[in-house]
Amino acid sequence: MATISNLAYLPRATFVDSKSSSSSSVLPRSFVNFRGLNAKLSSSQLSLRYNQRSRPSLSVRCSVSGGNGTAGKRTTLHDLYEKEGQSPWYDNLCRPVTDLLPLIARGVRGVTSNPAIFQKAISTSNAYNDQFRTLVESGKDIESAYWELVVKDIQDACKLFEPIYDQTEGADGYVSVEVSPRLADDTQGTVEAAKYLSKVVNRRNVYIKIPATAPCIPSIRDVIASGISVNVTLIFSIARYEAVIDAYLDGLEASGLDDLSRVTSVASFFVSRVDTLMDKMLEQVGTPEALDLRGKAAVAQAALAYKLYQQKFSGPRWEALVKKGAKKQRLLWASTSVKNPAYSDTLYVAPLIGPDTVSTMPDQALEAFADHGIVKRTIDANVSEAEGIYSALEKLGIDWNKVGEQLEDEGVDSFKKSFESLLGTLQDKANTLKLASH
Repeated sequence: MATISNLAYLPRATFVDSKSSSSSSVLPRSFVNFRGLNAKLSSSQLSLRYNQRSRPSLSVRCSVSGGNGTAGKRTTLHDLYEKEGQSPWYDNLCRPVTDLLPLIARGVRGVTSNPAIFQKAISTSNAYNDQFRTLVESGKDIESAYWELVVKDIQDACKLFEPIYDQTEGADGYVSVEVSPRLADDTQGTVEAAKYLSKVVNRRNVYIKIPATAPCIPSIRDVIASGISVNVTLIFSIARYEAVIDAYLDGLEASGLDDLSRVTSVASFFVSRVDTLMDKMLEQVGTPEALDLRGKAAVAQAALAYKLYQQKFSGPRWEALVKKGAKKQRLLWASTSVKNPAYSDTLYVAPLIGPDTVSTMPDQALEAFADHGIVKRTIDANVSEAEGIYSALEKLGIDWNKVGEQLEDEGVDSFKKSFESLLGTLQDKANTLKLASH
């Protein structure tokens, strides 16, 4: 059993009670009331267990009793950040959050979450039962209880990454939590939910995730303008990505702040899902030229997104914001797990390495890159080739914007289904608890 006291390789962190924000009398639409949140970690929760494996595992095993991992040595993930300026983040979150400590020691610098991740974590683990029982017995409705479970995890994870946030002066060490997927078409509802969620989590290093749907582009601007840091998610096309950058710049300019250094953002550009859809379309075309483009679309588009990033974050407009301390909205590569077993297991990580970027990886991608990934700047190594692939796909009749719209719709629908499924699971648990109490 390894405890916090003897994990000498970790940045020092002090665990304290979370300060809950006082709830306002009027809650935002489609949101919930968070009351009595407490993220205090007991000494029993601050313990870790490690599996005895021939090769150390980087993945977190969600369980009631503890996690795993072997701590201490330098990894490829450290090199990724220190040599090439890309931050490796972990695309998962579950209880106990202290299972993240071995990952932090091995170079992970942030965490992303979404409704699907919480659906899996809460529905497959007993670690949430005690808090959920208390919430139900206190009279909380199901959605309110859900958000309290989520907020506690986010607060606890934020505490673990605070040393990285402080060491980088707010440039890294973030934990992301997404607004309700029910709000994907609700501009003002998203703004209200983001502000309230930021208030109730009450952590300097939290990113509020907002989808890059057309109705939410103005939301991103308004939330940034209010001084809240944002992770813009579900970006699938260059055109939508440019709208996201403009919303960030507009928000910074509208904020009225003299110091912009603590208002930051990442733009989550999804990768593997693009190839999953594109490959099907190319197989329908069926020509040798089309079939030869399978597995190439996603990385090509990502390379062009990075080119746009370099263009947009330069010039007089950007330099004026830099004088006020503004930080670039980093590109974050999301959906990095490989769906096609015929492809390299580092396909959506290795070709996308570059400075001022983030790669958020689920277990599969994280383990693969840590084990045999090569650290080398690759994102802009073959821009002309990427442009050729992008154009070749257009010549085959593929409309990139329509592909992006379809993937966006599918992504929003998927998160909505995960959200509704989890609420149903929690309702069943609540009913069982009520029956057991009679």
